[in-house]
Amino acid sequence: MGAQGKNMQTLPIFFAAEMVADSGSYSPSAEKPAQVVRRFLQTGLPVRLERPEPLSVDTLSLAHERQFVTDVLEGRRGNGFGNRSAEVAASLCWTNGAMLSAASAALKSGTVACAPCSGFHHAHWDRAGGFCTFNGLMITAQALRQAGKVHRVGILDFDMHYGDGTDSILSKLGIDWVTHITAGRFYDQPDQAHEFLDRIPEWMSTLSDCDLILYQAGADPHVDDPLGGFLTTEQLFQRDRLVFQHAHRQRTPIVWNLAGGYQKTPSGGIEPVLDIHENTLRACIEAFGVGQ
Repeated sequence: MGAQGKNMQTLPIFFAAEMVADSGSYSPSAEKPAQVVRRFLQTGLPVRLERPEPLSVDTLSLAHERQFVTDVLEGRRGNGFGNRSAEVAASLCWTNGAMLSAASAALKSGTVACAPCSGFHHAHWDRAGGFCTFNGLMITAQALRQAGKVHRVGILDFDMHYGDGTDSILSKLGIDWVTHITAGRFYDQPDQAHEFLDRIPEWMSTLSDCDLILYQAGADPHVDDPLGGFLTTEQLFQRDRLVFQHAHRQRTPIVWNLAGGYQKTPSGGIEPVLDIHENTLRACIEAFGVGQ
């Protein structure tokens, strides 16, 4: 667990333009990082941009079949968006790299960092799916473990959907040092909202022995999301606040990403999704006292 001292002056957000791609897909996730970062900077909140390190094939292969990795990157096999876009392939080393870079920063500071990216938890050992190509959660956990930086990792997946890819990789590799909590396996109805929120302190306590928490702060559990729908805007904010407050109180470093979110305006913009991600940022800054 991290040793936290004084409050952070600015929240590090790991972003590079190379993370962005036009996926030609229903999901906005490949294009979303730039829009989210633009919104975060516009808030005037105490954040700073850091440039992530892209991942190598060797690092990506810590959680995936190597042939699958090279096939995707070289356009011989489809990505999570169902195409073989060279632009998407080029972005993958950077989006997954942002997660690892942010996780490393959270460990170093003993506090928190943000990776404004998506597209992880439906990626299996040897196949993509559900707008996810490579599983940045498992890649990050594996890379940090092999570097001797962590003994136990918690994956707290609050995307709307079950993290089936994460579970499959854990099983394939026989990993028992990762605690995986994927709420989408059990919660998806509005009448479960209060029960879900009430369970967060219990889940966070379960993760208190972890050296690091990887938190998927999905926007798709919002009641108006076309692929989700059981939490209101206020309940989503409460979700994030509870997670960050407990991580801070437990002195457990945490890194968060964006995960899903599919609401669109009549003109095709994703402002409703950006609003939810901004609320996650605000909950994080409030809980950790960033800039105070």
